[in-house]
Amino acid sequence: MIIFLSILGVIGVSASGPIMAATAAPVLAIAFWRNLLGAVLMGGPAAVSKRAEFAALRCADYRRLAVAAVALALHFACFITALKLTSVAAATALVCLQVAWIALFNALLGSRPHGAVVAGLAVAFVGVVIITGFDLSLSGEALLGDLLALAGGALAGVYQMAGAAARRTMSTGTYTTLCYGACAGILLVLCAITGQPVIGFSPAAWAGILAVTLLAQIMGHSVFNHLLAVMSPLVVSMIILLEIPGAALLAAVFLGEKLPAGTYGGLILILVGLAVVIRGQQRRDRRRMLEQATAGPPPALGGD
Repeated sequence: MIIFLSILGVIGVSASGPIMAATAAPVLAIAFWRNLLGAVLMGGPAAVSKRAEFAALRCADYRRLAVAAVALALHFACFITALKLTSVAAATALVCLQVAWIALFNALLGSRPHGAVVAGLAVAFVGVVIITGFDLSLSGEALLGDLLALAGGALAGVYQMAGAAARRTMSTGTYTTLCYGACAGILLVLCAITGQPVIGFSPAAWAGILAVTLLAQIMGHSVFNHLLAVMSPLVVSMIILLEIPGAALLAAVFLGEKLPAGTYGGLILILVGLAVVIRGQQRRDRRRMLEQATAGPPPALGGD
């Protein structure tokens, strides 16, 4: 089931870049509508079945939700703007470096990565380079897009880590409803500040917004938010690396962009890197469980 959901999620997020790049609407408006519609679609069933869970949320839960929502809103603002300034392949590759940001953030928090995790990341990044070549244009506009995509990757890492913490106490429906809803509110404010309209688009633009909501937001983001309950943010972000060849293939088919020559070779390397990281994570988890088991129960407190 996990493998099926992972494949479904990869297909969903892979469609995000090509669809948004082809949608003739302001970047923040696209992000606003996909989150608002996502909150409505996820919130309908959750409002009926998760009333007790909504009522039981505490201040700590809302803090995690706030961090995730702000990071997601700024991630969308950076990523969608980058798609308008640079190529889909370059923007997607740089945003998908969120896995490296997560490894860095974990290291800063005192969790040193396992050697196998570092090796797997290195192999996967070779695959990314083979696919995209990191062919960063020297033009000012494209360079700005590349920097925004890089910032979007860092923000996506924060979003994944905050989401993993929130999912410890919240179901997928509750978390996505509140996170997407708060994110939509933030993006609406950003639209007002920047003067970007949120209505008055062509039918084709509305079709693009609906498509990116159903595919990227519901089938992509929501599936990966569900997997955060059973996978670490690092592993989930490694799986999201498969968005790079997926987006390249979709952009070649639907946008006429040239398919990178190394797409299939890079895909294999990303899969190998993913397998190495998952294996390394499993070994680390088993070692940690063994250490906890051999340590025994804590010493008893003294008597009266």
